[in-house]
Amino acid sequence: MKQALFSIIWFTWMSLHMAMAQNTCVNVPHIKTLQVIANGNWMAPPIIHLSTTDKVEISFDELTHEYHRYTYKIIHCNADWTPSDLFDTDYLQGFNDNVIENYENSLNTTMLYTHYSFQLPNGEAQLLISGNYQVNIYGEDDEETPVAQACFSVIEPRVGVSAEVSSNTDIDTNESHQQVSFTVNYPGMNVTSPQSEFNVRVYQNQRTDNCVSDLQPTYLQPGQMQFVHNRKLIFPAGNEYRRFEVFNMHYGYQDVEQMQFFNPYYHATLFPDQPRTNYSYDQDQNGRYFIRYDMAQDTNTEADYLFVHFTLEGFDNPLPNGNFYLSGAFTYNQFTPSFALTYNEQTHAYEGVQLLKQGVYNWLYLFVPEGNQVGQTAPSAGNFYETENEYLILVYHRPFGGRYDKLVGMSSVKFEQE
Repeated sequence: MKQALFSIIWFTWMSLHMAMAQNTCVNVPHIKTLQVIANGNWMAPPIIHLSTTDKVEISFDELTHEYHRYTYKIIHCNADWTPSDLFDTDYLQGFNDNVIENYENSLNTTMLYTHYSFQLPNGEAQLLISGNYQVNIYGEDDEETPVAQACFSVIEPRVGVSAEVSSNTDIDTNESHQQVSFTVNYPGMNVTSPQSEFNVRVYQNQRTDNCVSDLQPTYLQPGQMQFVHNRKLIFPAGNEYRRFEVFNMHYGYQDVEQMQFFNPYYHATLFPDQPRTNYSYDQDQNGRYFIRYDMAQDTNTEADYLFVHFTLEGFDNPLPNGNFYLSGAFTYNQFTPSFALTYNEQTHAYEGVQLLKQGVYNWLYLFVPEGNQVGQTAPSAGNFYETENEYLILVYHRPFGGRYDKLVGMSSVKFEQE
């Protein structure tokens, strides 16, 4: 029955995910828990330094104990994650069609899976330049269409970035927004036209749907750009991420109402959620998730999978002209049918089920209007200036005549209440 379900939704997954190739994502339903972690720090963005011992680990599970041969190819990308106009030899030393050789079957799990992993750089592939990288993972049956895509960046620090976040914005004060301001210092760099050579992108909690780009500096000084009082850098503040924890299958932790076993798999029913009308503090992880089984010797292969049931109540009728989606690192920030909620006419609630590996998960319910690619927090969480959001600022540089965007600066700044 599981194989039949996979077959039914295969074509929907492929058509929608392949159109969104610029983000880390999974393109087939039998691949789960794709993670891209730099230097073992799951709380950090997937960014490593050029020409150092830094490593990024890419891992995923395939829901079978049968070995399948997976290969990967590395693509260098521009600042906007479109493929750069480079040859493999321009950005890679070694080979660009390598087999994933590290794999191991799950142990004592109800859901059988095989855990695959590899690191970059490695003995077969060394990265020569900075910028964005997309790693396409291919199955043995189709070497043209990737089953998954893992994205990370390589930085060569050339500029300094100092940033701050304020709830005193150009449209309101201590209400529903936060505004980012920052300065880029590039002394000693040969820059003719900073407005056209630099490309700056700003992310809120590593979300890709509301990423801000095409920024122009407010003030220019020799060796410096200031981005202040820019309305594009005003973000709806949202609310803290909701969070649940399943470290053990026998009882629930944070936000789990009931743990049940329906042969052959476990189910976790979360407490029903309501739209938030006030700020709700929680020490969340700003959308991330962490795999953990509290009795495991090796969480990668001993943590089990379970079906997690989400419910968002408080709607007498479905909201028109859009839908709610689960959003967090575990959804790869994708608004696809697999992460959409369904309105239940009997319960007057939005409902959804996800197959997830044991651990701690953060998520939002984002409302996405029809024809829009940006999720809205207001309908389910509100927007409150107190929210402790993280903002990641990435600075790319392409000099005149350059063929690719170098990642030359970054800064991560968090809004915290004083």
